[in-house]
Amino acid sequence: MTTHLQATTTLHNGVKMPWFGLGVFKVEEGPELVNAVQAAIRNGYRSIDTAAIYGNEEGVGQGIVQGLKETGISREELFVTSKVWNADLGYESTLAAFERSLKKLRLDYLDLYLIHWPVAGKYKDAWRALEQLYKEGKVKAIGVSNFQIYHLQDLMQDAEIKPMINQVEFHPRLTQKELRDFCQQEGIQVEAWSPLMQGQLLDNPVLQEIAERHEKSIAQVILRWDLQHGVVTIPKSIKEPRIKENADVFTFELTAEDMEKIDALNENHRVGPDPDNFDF
Repeated sequence: MTTHLQATTTLHNGVKMPWFGLGVFKVEEGPELVNAVQAAIRNGYRSIDTAAIYGNEEGVGQGIVQGLKETGISREELFVTSKVWNADLGYESTLAAFERSLKKLRLDYLDLYLIHWPVAGKYKDAWRALEQLYKEGKVKAIGVSNFQIYHLQDLMQDAEIKPMINQVEFHPRLTQKELRDFCQQEGIQVEAWSPLMQGQLLDNPVLQEIAERHEKSIAQVILRWDLQHGVVTIPKSIKEPRIKENADVFTFELTAEDMEKIDALNENHRVGPDPDNFDF
């Protein structure tokens, strides 16, 4: 199991992806964002996740440039993810959106590019574009986000290349067991967004008891739970102390009983949009 911040999982195409990274959802462009990305790299993070719709790819790119310069590590040691937004889904439009993201991020390639939402009638054309980008070597891995089982089945009927990642909302109130089981059977790595449920779990008594016993924070317990379920996780933070604290999840292990107690908190409750009822 994951024993350090730079530990990786191997995707089905052989690409290694860090288990742990920094998410930047709802972090606006500006010095705070740049500093957060740079701080993450300084503190050992090797995965950064953004998206076109976040409107912050330029700041992420600047943070990457500064982080690489400060630490002396190479671009190849980082794993950078972005996503194509719904309005750009389609073959040519997805290819164009990818180039815009690449330019804003100041990169020559992406490590992972995702279809952000399963917009009916559009995601298959977008997927053909991702397959083309992958074949051209412009992206090391391709995947999807917010896809349910039936979306994945539909996509894979016509796809040449199976998605390597499905990034979905995942936290103790939304454990997505059926979807995770399906992805595991298909060799698709699950990745969690909003792993801390936007802070809504930080006063939960069950988690509090487990956290106190391990002398960890509730956030650290949840992130460790993700990892022990074999789920890649990308908590968002902009403050360096929290960035460091979030990553301090490799010095303890939850027991089987702990895992069961946390699993039992599931209510199939979302804080983000429902992929089945989303106004695309």
